[in-house]
Amino acid sequence: MTYRRLLLSLISLLIFALPAPAEPVLSKFLTEVAADDLVAGADGFGPIREDAAVAPILKAGDTIGWAFVTSDFVGTTGYSGKPIHTMVAVDKDARIIGVSLVKHSEPIVLIGIPDAKMKAMAAGYVGLNLVEEANSGGTAHEVDIISGATVTVMVIDDSIVRSGLKVARALGLGGLRPEEKATGPAFEVNPEAAAPTNWMAMEGDGTLRRLSLDVGQINAAFAAMEDQRAAERPLTEAPETTFIEMQTALVSVPAIGKAILGEAEYGNLAGWLQPGDHAIVIAGRGLYSFKGSGYVRGGIFDRIVLIQGDVSVRFRDRMHKRLVAVAAEGAPQFTETDLFKIPADVGFDPTQPFRIQLLVQREVGPIEKLFTTFDLGYQVPQAYLRPVATAPAATPTEAEVAAARDEDAAQAELWKKIWLGSSTEIAVLGVMLFVLTAAFFFQAWVTRNERVFFWFRIGYLSVTLVFLGWYANAQLSVVNLMALFGALVSGFSWQAFLLDPLTFILWFAVAASLIFWGRGAYCGWLCPFGALQELLNRVAKALHIPQWTLPWGLHERLWPVKYMIFLGLFGVSLMSIEQAEHLAEVEPFKTAIILKFVRAWPFVAYAAALLMAGLFVERFYCRYLCPLGAALAIPARLRMFDWLKRYHECGHPCQSCANQCPVQAIHPTGEINPNECVNCLHCQVLYQSKTVCPVVIKKAKRRETVGTAAPRDLTGHPNSPKSQPAE
Repeated sequence: MTYRRLLLSLISLLIFALPAPAEPVLSKFLTEVAADDLVAGADGFGPIREDAAVAPILKAGDTIGWAFVTSDFVGTTGYSGKPIHTMVAVDKDARIIGVSLVKHSEPIVLIGIPDAKMKAMAAGYVGLNLVEEANSGGTAHEVDIISGATVTVMVIDDSIVRSGLKVARALGLGGLRPEEKATGPAFEVNPEAAAPTNWMAMEGDGTLRRLSLDVGQINAAFAAMEDQRAAERPLTEAPETTFIEMQTALVSVPAIGKAILGEAEYGNLAGWLQPGDHAIVIAGRGLYSFKGSGYVRGGIFDRIVLIQGDVSVRFRDRMHKRLVAVAAEGAPQFTETDLFKIPADVGFDPTQPFRIQLLVQREVGPIEKLFTTFDLGYQVPQAYLRPVATAPAATPTEAEVAAARDEDAAQAELWKKIWLGSSTEIAVLGVMLFVLTAAFFFQAWVTRNERVFFWFRIGYLSVTLVFLGWYANAQLSVVNLMALFGALVSGFSWQAFLLDPLTFILWFAVAASLIFWGRGAYCGWLCPFGALQELLNRVAKALHIPQWTLPWGLHERLWPVKYMIFLGLFGVSLMSIEQAEHLAEVEPFKTAIILKFVRAWPFVAYAAALLMAGLFVERFYCRYLCPLGAALAIPARLRMFDWLKRYHECGHPCQSCANQCPVQAIHPTGEINPNECVNCLHCQVLYQSKTVCPVVIKKAKRRETVGTAAPRDLTGHPNSPKSQPAE
């Protein structure tokens, strides 16, 4: 497949995502996983239920729980683009009593993270209360992130919680109701309803709801906590002092919005909201602010969250507008009044009850706080609703389409959550790409001063290693390319690519740079392991460690090794992607960058050996062994421009650039091999050097000769009488 076809295939994949297969998998794993391995003391599984892919877990003939596989209920895929199959056991109280990671294709788990570590992480979900998760919108627990496997862990967490809630509801565990439409008429917002204009009347009929807490109630709540440090630091104000009075209303309901905001402000609100969006107003006064300090820090309101069933909405700065004044007659004076948008894609139903959960904190140490929560419940009064005309029951096909849409929305919510959580890293990467692009476009100016460019390159490579590599784990790998090929042949959802924002952005940056500059933009500047090799080699040179220059004939014959490695891995991936991922351990990236050398000694020894070789032969691994570099070099000759400037004298007779090229990418005849060039721009520094480049030196001497020549008269003769002083 040519490079251009590969790009077209990727674009098609992003536009036309194919649905993942939905065949049940529980029956397969029931024969592979022992019941007592999943739940201690269990002696077998019962038959799979006909109404759901769930099997009873038996002990002495009694059912002690139910087993299911997450991929039967949710379609979330991992970084590999394939589902992570996790078998989960849940009891009658909707508590998880067993978890087993039964099958996955995650490269970082297969060959990077110890299996025991992943099993320990999965075992941490034993005891999780799904009733609490349902009430909190899936936020009642903390995710135990494993360094180097953030995406995989978040996918596993999302799969366990969402599938667990579906199973608990389907079986009615823990008092959770099945996800069926309630009997009786359905309702919708009535746009023709009217609301009272008086604030007190709206409080009376439920248009507005209030949460009022005084200092005495807050002190009592913290005193009741197990940690006695909270009771030792009570508020000193009088007990009847208002701690917070908070009121809310659903102002996206036209009648309520116009009554509280006024016609003009409601018009502004309607223009702000997109179709399907809703909005609430929250007004507060007292000692405590419901907005908190998160908004000032950069965008998250960390003290309030909207919860409706499984839906939880945390508000960010782009979902917020400050309200200057309230139009309703008799409104109290509030210290803060704000509008908050509820996006359409979160699944919020304006006709159903919801609550605003307020987080109250108390400092118990220099950097330690304790927290408690209070709820402000809200239900749109019946006066603002009207029955929905009964519609014909959905056909099975329509129901399947609706379920698929819900699943797609849940998966989209997961990758959006990951992107929002990585906003700082994305911004830094954006700055890095901008700086590098500018440096390439203005390379003549950037390379004019050799010393300044040297420190610019050292600084950039240091950021690449420390930030992109060791901090953000954004190290591209040949495994990514094999996953892409798997996507093209298997048709899994493109959302799998979006689970790792920095890798996603880097690959598109690499695709663009291949058109302009070849592989060097990534290999020479954005590869953390390449940066590590070059920085260590700089240290070696400073310590006067001898540098070896391989004979050109041997050097040329070693070039094809990396291409053979890549083609071998690609061939194996056609038969078994898992086996190819194991063999991709020829890349030391996971050991040196992702896991920071915290790994079994053979892997560490291999990576250390390559780095040791790089002390004597700069970028030894990049030159001869890197399969990723080989994969990127294949389309390198398709680049549209030749940015690196050369003189006619380069190669014959001058060999300065060829002799000083850090990776020996310049032929003795003067041509630059784009397949091997890493765009370090050292040859461009030499191109302008007044002390190294013979062409520049010759031009400088010629100018000096012309400048120092004796003045001549108009006829060309020196010492003309016109130039002599008068006697």
